[in-house]
Amino acid sequence: MRKIIFFSVSILFLVVLSACNKEVKPEDRFSQYIEHWNKQDFDKMYRLLSAEAKESISKEDYIARYEKVYKDLEITDLVLTYKIDEENKIDKNEKIVDLPFSAKMNSAAGEIKFTHEATLVKEEIDKEENWYVDWNSTYIFPDLGPKDKISYSNVPAQRGEIIDRTGDVLAFNGTIYQIGVVPQQMGDQTDSVVQGLSDLLGISVDGINKTLEADWVQPEHFVPIKKVSPDNKQLLEKLFALPGVQKQDVKGRVYPAGEAATHLVGYVTPINADDLEKNKGKGYSSNDIIGRKGLESVYEEQLRGTNGVKIGITKEDGSEVTLAEKPVENGENVQLTIDLTLQEQLYKKLDGKAGTAAAIDPVSGATLALVSSPSFDPNEASLGLTEGEWRDLENDSEKPLINRFQHTYAPGSVIKPITGSIALKEGTLTLDETKNIKGLKWGNGNSWGSYKVTRVSDPGKPVNFDLAMMISDNIYFAQAAMDLGKDKFSAGLKEFGFEEDMPFDFPLESSKIGELDTEILLADSGYGQGHVEMNILHLATAYTPFINKGAMIKPVLLESDEKGQVWKDNVISEDLAKSVETAMNKVVHEQGGTARAARIDDYPLAGKTGTAELKLSESEEGQENGLFVAYNPENPKLLISMMIESVEKQGGSKIVVERVKETFEANKDRFK
Repeated sequence: MRKIIFFSVSILFLVVLSACNKEVKPEDRFSQYIEHWNKQDFDKMYRLLSAEAKESISKEDYIARYEKVYKDLEITDLVLTYKIDEENKIDKNEKIVDLPFSAKMNSAAGEIKFTHEATLVKEEIDKEENWYVDWNSTYIFPDLGPKDKISYSNVPAQRGEIIDRTGDVLAFNGTIYQIGVVPQQMGDQTDSVVQGLSDLLGISVDGINKTLEADWVQPEHFVPIKKVSPDNKQLLEKLFALPGVQKQDVKGRVYPAGEAATHLVGYVTPINADDLEKNKGKGYSSNDIIGRKGLESVYEEQLRGTNGVKIGITKEDGSEVTLAEKPVENGENVQLTIDLTLQEQLYKKLDGKAGTAAAIDPVSGATLALVSSPSFDPNEASLGLTEGEWRDLENDSEKPLINRFQHTYAPGSVIKPITGSIALKEGTLTLDETKNIKGLKWGNGNSWGSYKVTRVSDPGKPVNFDLAMMISDNIYFAQAAMDLGKDKFSAGLKEFGFEEDMPFDFPLESSKIGELDTEILLADSGYGQGHVEMNILHLATAYTPFINKGAMIKPVLLESDEKGQVWKDNVISEDLAKSVETAMNKVVHEQGGTARAARIDDYPLAGKTGTAELKLSESEEGQENGLFVAYNPENPKLLISMMIESVEKQGGSKIVVERVKETFEANKDRFK
């Protein structure tokens, strides 16, 4: 038993002795260093440094320097390689050896690669001899001396312009004014000048003083405070009356259409920390601007371009060594199908009232205008509204910050051509059929309780399809929806694009059917009440089957997009489309038609009016939104849909009809 134990101990002693005597090769040691480097494990890299290297840089500084360089330069895909040269064996008696290695990485300016030699020294630490890397700054980049600095320069890309279909500019890079002061020119009026700037620019006195007290400020130098529009003549006159206040011309985003296109075009602002985090790796810097709303945001990728980046080393003697360089690529211009003249006209027609409008070419699908009213100045938003100014906009009772063409609303009676089309297609309604409706109110028996559907007028005779459309008979279309039943009615609405994202570049709320689970909701939905809602562009698009032989055209926003694309084919038959259009002709041209006020000499219109009543109970008086959709059936180059809120005391949909009519009159010769 003792012999076995002695033999085992002897074997263990030999193994330990063998391990202790094993010679550690410098190439194996350097391979460990390379492995840690590829993993960017700078802590473990530091452990393998020579004593002299550790004296030249602390562990904290070593790690911080690598991390800062790799973060600032956006280093990714780091690959370091070291290959043993079998032909040049290292003498085991050597105390210092040089080993070649290669490095390759991607950076914000493109690929960086280099070859270099690492020096390893044999040292004894804690009575154990081993190889250590004799590190210096050239291991980061070969040209980086101990007193050299890494340089990173960003050449901003010029943002692309947004232009309309004719080349008129909606957004461009123009000249704006940087307002500031030269401290020594304020003399003994510093307090009054600062107070004046605070009052005029909406910046706190403390904020201005903090800027003026910054370390870099010199008495004779211009100190920037805030950017303003050159068009704000009244403000500029007051600013320049203050001693020491001056301006410098700087580049900035300019929106010539102002409020008329704010919700469509949007605006840009300086990028913030959240933006940088969300767009990490996309080449943004803290000095960039970014599309904040509207098309500036939707087409951000095309518009922004790619900043030029140059990464280099500034040597101690002032000379430069380039490590990587990416040329600047300016942003692309974006040309829209929008007609700026029409956009501005429709905005003016809304006259500051809460509402929205869309205009399209119903054959090509080109979106000619998208308007939301009221609005705010995108130039001021881009320059930077103060907290107080934003608060005023948020508290404005007319809600100018809401993009109304993006949202959905109860369509009211403008849905009746759609309801009628579905019923005619399904055969639950025919053109010749009449409904013997009497009086102004109708309810479907005891199950409805006291609830009644109300119509505006009683023609005193049975009502057919054309007459019901012409006088906008709610009862007729409520009954038509009930005859269809909720399944067929819902399926028919979906064929018209309800409950579906529109294939459109600008994000819009999908039109909704809502609940149809009671007879009352089904009946009300038939004439555009209930829970059914539509966005204004979908409303315009939903009328295109009446013009295009039953096909619903896909709306497009870019001039380069293919025109005449079909979104929904065979929504209704060609004959049915013609029949519905005939009925909408009578809405405008027949005595008693609800849109008779829209008649224009030598310019025929077909269309449909609507009033959507918003209230929680039948007994209360609620807000009414007025709507009108119209186009020229003989030359359908322009279709307009418009909605104005709170028309209950302004003549209902009549004021919408007047504004749409005036817009067609102003454009008779433009859209032929």
